[in-house]
Amino acid sequence: MAWYAYCIGEKQAFPALARHRKPVAMDSVFGVSGNQVFLYPASDLAVIVSEHNPRETLNQKSGVDHARVIADCFQHSTVLPFRFGTVFNDDESLRKSIRSNQRQFQGNIDKLHGKTEMHLKIFVDDCCGREVEKHLAAEGVGREYLSNLRENASRARERQTRARAVSFQMHRLFLPLDEEVSCRLMDNGKMMLDVAHLIDRKCVERYQNKFVTTSALLRECQMQLSGPWPPYHFVHRLTRSSHAPSQPVVAAAAPPAPMLQPVAALA
Repeated sequence: MAWYAYCIGEKQAFPALARHRKPVAMDSVFGVSGNQVFLYPASDLAVIVSEHNPRETLNQKSGVDHARVIADCFQHSTVLPFRFGTVFNDDESLRKSIRSNQRQFQGNIDKLHGKTEMHLKIFVDDCCGREVEKHLAAEGVGREYLSNLRENASRARERQTRARAVSFQMHRLFLPLDEEVSCRLMDNGKMMLDVAHLIDRKCVERYQNKFVTTSALLRECQMQLSGPWPPYHFVHRLTRSSHAPSQPVVAAAAPPAPMLQPVAALA
């Protein structure tokens, strides 16, 4: 039997597993293709899975169902999300993968225990116009082309400086335990900073209150907040280089907003 995998959680967070050594159905939880979701015990861990028909095609609704199951499990336990579309061909392949990575999975759960991710989108007016960038591709090699090239580089540095300044300001105001920041230019001429903050779950209300006061304070920026979420970005950081490509990888499933071009790449 093939298993579709959603995430790994703490076995002790699911009391039903204390009395069973075989997969246990989660009450009223259904996943991809409407299949019943099970808790699959693996030492001190629980793998959240559902039965899967390899001939079935995964679609956009499948992605929503994947994220919903992870969010439900996050209400009970620290979780390490699997990438969307991770499938184990049978029980043996699932057990083998968990056994071979047991120490790292447990270590990552310990690092993220009691923590959650808050997600900020910050829209800032671009300090530099984009006309030169648009015009540059049509220029030939010559003095004017080189001049435009230097001007583009200067504008990019100004954008990077402003993006870093806003990022630093967000860090100073929210004081997260950890953060992931990315940035891109929008078609409407604004810069969008995509900021993931890792915080203690007990501090969510305080963080939300800080967002309200910060939004009122920084009138030159438009800000959007979502969360609390499972720590998608930070699971990805812990696991991005830890597994061989042939093994199913525990990492960030599609986060609430896409990862964008890093701030450093704007230089």
